[in-house]
Amino acid sequence: MRRLLARIALAAAAALATGCVTTAPATLPATPPAAPWPDRLQALLPADVLLLGEQHDAPEHQRLQREAVQWLAARGLLAAVVLEMAESGHSTRGLPRDATEAQAQAALQWNDAAWPWKAYGPVVMAAVAAGVPVLGGNLPRSALRATLAQEAWDQHLPAPALQRQYQALRDGHCGLLPEAQIAPMARVQIARDARMARTAQEALQPGQTVLLIAGAGHVLRSLGVPTHWPERLRSKVLLAQAGIAQAAIKTEANAVVETPPLPPGDPCEALRQPR
Repeated sequence: MRRLLARIALAAAAALATGCVTTAPATLPATPPAAPWPDRLQALLPADVLLLGEQHDAPEHQRLQREAVQWLAARGLLAAVVLEMAESGHSTRGLPRDATEAQAQAALQWNDAAWPWKAYGPVVMAAVAAGVPVLGGNLPRSALRATLAQEAWDQHLPAPALQRQYQALRDGHCGLLPEAQIAPMARVQIARDARMARTAQEALQPGQTVLLIAGAGHVLRSLGVPTHWPERLRSKVLLAQAGIAQAAIKTEANAVVETPPLPPGDPCEALRQPR
């Protein structure tokens, strides 16, 4: 069980396959040049929650996140930033605008081994400097063991969507995950989505938008956080995709932002290494 929990903890530091392990995209017809980033944001407003999905290893995506925080905050539209990268129960509320990075990390109980502060620190500090709270949205590690056995999560998604969740976990772990761990790990994924959804709802403010930042797999309309919303909540999904986005992904979001492809490499190599 200890080894299983260690693997779950590592999985908790990564999104589904669409968030961290990519496959060759389908070729799509040429499209006109994309609108500037602020215009893409403007087109999705108003929204109670704007979900911004990323690939964790794409620095360009974290730059877009920082600029989204700054753009929304400058217009008085940003209620809060909810991060997959910090556990729920921790936030920067109460920190002054001139707080140091060390203070922000302490407030969020930041796990630099799982989520490099070098990548996400600028996003956090942009919100802190604007006086906007940053809220941890992830399921705490202390809840992982219990969540593995909570079969009620198996009923949340329709059967076809649950099977897609299972397949995403297989693909995201390069086919190396024992089949017996698929269902328990899917429960963790679904519970994490539920926790992020609840955190975002608790941060809602009239006339403003909560920005939720997570791996792309967590923001998909049919699988992720949006499946936990009440019908009255207005949410928009914006996916950042390194390279050409697959056609199927585009049906899961209101908009897709394509960024330069990542350098070629084998994303499964690290998972194949003995631990």
